[in-house]
Amino acid sequence: MSSRIYNFGAGPAMLPTEVMIKAQQEFLDYKGMGASVMEISHRSKDFDAIVDRCDELIRELSGLPDNYKILYVHGGARMQFSAMPMNLLGRSAKRKSLYFETGNFAKLARKEAERYGEVEIVANGEATNFDRIPDVSGIEFDQQAAYAHLTSNNTIYGTRWNEYPDTGEVPLIADMTSDIFSREVDYSQFGAVYAGFQKNLGPSGVALVLMREDLIGNAMPETPTLLDYKVYADNHSMANTINTFAIYMLMLVLEWKKEQGGIVALQKRNEEKAQILYRLIDGSDFYLGAAQPESRSVMNVTFNLANTELAGKFLEEALQNDLYALKGHRAVGGIRASIYNAMPVAGVEALASFMQEFERSNG
Repeated sequence: MSSRIYNFGAGPAMLPTEVMIKAQQEFLDYKGMGASVMEISHRSKDFDAIVDRCDELIRELSGLPDNYKILYVHGGARMQFSAMPMNLLGRSAKRKSLYFETGNFAKLARKEAERYGEVEIVANGEATNFDRIPDVSGIEFDQQAAYAHLTSNNTIYGTRWNEYPDTGEVPLIADMTSDIFSREVDYSQFGAVYAGFQKNLGPSGVALVLMREDLIGNAMPETPTLLDYKVYADNHSMANTINTFAIYMLMLVLEWKKEQGGIVALQKRNEEKAQILYRLIDGSDFYLGAAQPESRSVMNVTFNLANTELAGKFLEEALQNDLYALKGHRAVGGIRASIYNAMPVAGVEALASFMQEFERSNG
């Protein structure tokens, strides 16, 4: 195998090398069947076993309560921007929802919800260019709202929620696309969480939805069949042909997480990786962190160079050193290092070493 680079891309993101090798080994012949997992029916007993194993591993790793359904849904996370209001607004006579706007994807989710009902923005970080999670203490949440929605980790701006708001009887919904299963979470705090596969779960195009059972079955009459969560719940997510290869890859990634010691061990390692970079940034006048320290993400480390004209050179030389996809999002600029579960400590150490050498040569 040719040497692999350290891929710091925000998504689709790197997958564990062990998972990629396992998938390669089984690609043409899954468990002695003489066929690829991509070629077998989604209704076969062999694929049923894959879905059942994913369910088992998700509950084991996350501690998901028994009264939550596990759904594998088409369209990735952005499809859920529509599906959530369609499935939940019927709970409110006013068809009202609450949104915490803490970044680009939170804003996109809010705009989508406005198609279907009334939206109240209960917190907005735009005034500070989303460099922190707004203080939500003291907010009185409208208890007649159908749900409240937040984005747990913001890939573009490099911030995350460290504590989740108490919204009372209003179900809290979280888009956890960029930090799901990277840290311990009490899922009983949420009515539902969802995440696109492409950062910490597997290939792009599919979403995982974990939803409290009592919230299922409230879809508006005009909801398309394949956006109705009850259809997924009633058919073990197999109402039509799911992306079978993505589910298979999810199983391998979940097995890998278990082998790494589970979520507790991954969280410890993720925090150690992030601190390697944050200590370097904080100890230097050459690099400037983009997010406020109290809101910093552990998954996406965002920073700039004090001399912004050096950013292009930094990215070019980083790539020459096998450090790939470090360019910051166009809304922020600068540098973004996405260090999801699959990023090894060695990759972060290689980036830190490069940053130190770049500062020595250009400072």
